[in-house]
Amino acid sequence: MNVKWIKLSTQMFEDEKIRLIENMPEADTILIIWVKLLAQAGKTNASGYIYLSENVPYTDEMLATIFNRPLNVVRMALKTLKAFGMIDISDEHFISITNWDKHQNIEGMERVRKLNAERNKRYRERKKRATLNDVSVTSRDGTDIDRDLDKDIDNIPYAEIVTYLNKAAHTNYRHTTKKTKAFIKARWNEGYRLEDFKTVIHIKCKEWLVDKKMNKFLRPETLFGTKFESYLNQKGGVTNGENHDSGKMAKEYNIPF
Repeated sequence: MNVKWIKLSTQMFEDEKIRLIENMPEADTILIIWVKLLAQAGKTNASGYIYLSENVPYTDEMLATIFNRPLNVVRMALKTLKAFGMIDISDEHFISITNWDKHQNIEGMERVRKLNAERNKRYRERKKRATLNDVSVTSRDGTDIDRDLDKDIDNIPYAEIVTYLNKAAHTNYRHTTKKTKAFIKARWNEGYRLEDFKTVIHIKCKEWLVDKKMNKFLRPETLFGTKFESYLNQKGGVTNGENHDSGKMAKEYNIPF
């Protein structure tokens, strides 16, 4: 279960800090980024903190990509919001919303966290039982039992998706990494399937593979993150549920396999 909403006060534009920001040159952009930060904090659901994972904070570059705003504008907005005491940025670069507990439905969010923790606990128990039951099962080359277990438990082809990405983008990501699996599972739970992942990989490889500034974003957290749907529906994409000819697309985008 994910947090699908956050609370915004109907009097937010009467706040003196918001009024001061509205008189700044980039007022509209700063306020949009403020709301985007609030929404991101809701998605993270960690008492107002915003991060990619508990050990990995968002960089300015990552936020610029997620928010679809120029890097210099994002940095200016973060600096302004921090100066106004609306956000805090720790020495480790973790961003948190000031007074988050005061404005949000903490009881509801805590309930979601507890439900997620219980669901993860049940998942680990199922995986442990499956491992104990299948200790004698090996793949053809005698390795990588986890690939079959992942697919049996979640019915999500983690290995096939990541292998497809590695071949297309010339990368070497592991399908067993918790962070990578979390991004794939989040999109899978939204209803996207294998062909959707392949389509996004093809589209963004065509766009970014030869771009030195952008090819670093050919990674699971960017491709399979919150902008997945917009990537899928770019020109050359397909709507959810439609099929495409993977071989034809690979040839079209000149991606070696």
